Amino acid sequence: MSISLWGWNAYFEAFWHGEEWKNALPARVTAQQRKFWRVAGDLGECWAEASGKLRLAADEGADWPAVGDWVALEAHGSDATALIQEVLPRRSKFVRKVAGKKMEEQVIAANVDTALLVSALDGDCNPRRVERYLAQCWESGARPVMVLNKADACEEVREKAVEMERVAVGTVVCVVSARTGQGFRELEEFLRPGQTVVLLGSSGVGKSTIANRLLGEAVQEVQPVRESDSKGRHTTTARELFVLPGGALLMDTPGLREMQLWDAENGVAQTFADIDALAAHCRFVDCRHEGEPGCAVLAAVSSGVLDAARLENRRKLLREQEFLRRKVDPEARQEQKEHWKQLHRAQRQKYEQRAKDGGKR
Repeated sequence: MSISLWGWNAYFEAFWHGEEWKNALPARVTAQQRKFWRVAGDLGECWAEASGKLRLAADEGADWPAVGDWVALEAHGSDATALIQEVLPRRSKFVRKVAGKKMEEQVIAANVDTALLVSALDGDCNPRRVERYLAQCWESGARPVMVLNKADACEEVREKAVEMERVAVGTVVCVVSARTGQGFRELEEFLRPGQTVVLLGSSGVGKSTIANRLLGEAVQEVQPVRESDSKGRHTTTARELFVLPGGALLMDTPGLREMQLWDAENGVAQTFADIDALAAHCRFVDCRHEGEPGCAVLAAVSSGVLDAARLENRRKLLREQEFLRRKVDPEARQEQKEHWKQLHRAQRQKYEQRAKDGGKR
């Protein structure tokens, strides 16, 4: 199978000819298991490990191979494990902050053209979670498409679809049933030869069932969700890239129980573009939409045009971005410290002046 069928195009070709990799071939990462990667290209498919050079570079902050990456591969025959020398620059990447307190990014999918953000219609359809996914997706450089699955198990399909259209501003919303095949013809537009599509969503939304239907066979194991709360269990345990019958490339991912944004300020702005459009009509340019007179955003909330929960979620995501910026950016952290010092100093001076005035203020 040639590299063009794995999504190789002019973008990666330009980087390849701009560098010199002796005795190396381009290959795409299709799966990962601990310290080994499954790669595919003109040489076929094989397992590879990171070269010593790549390990040293990774220790200094260079990119570590992720599923979907194109890499410079050094092959040593059928009996030896190939070596990954370097990761080619990514066209797009879907990332999140690693779980826990550690301040690092985790690449979930690389070089994706379209991200199918899957949400279930059977009781676990959460608009606030969708907004979080959309923010990181817009930041990634991939095109987001909302996929509302399990239409066969919902009696309010149209109402929920309309609600999601309000949330996913500027995004195509497809209603499907992976069990019956309903709505899958709408997805064909995004499944073009050489294009890479990733399935993203929480556990239990039906990503593996969707993958199996698109592949035309049961490749991914599926499990039922709990009836009590519509929550799912992890079925897919690793990211893997498949070739669909029509030539598109499909990446299935494990369900994400935690989706903490990473460096997604522009993505947040694009996700909540409707709120920014309203803010342009506020009386004050620096309006924070927290009670200022002449606030067009709060007026929209009062009139029912804007959902208050959507506005609050935007605030929450922006606070997360600011917190993250201070944690990873020493200058931003110092600016924050100076800001608080100035506030405390001003407050102290205020009380000192009040004491001098005999407590009259």
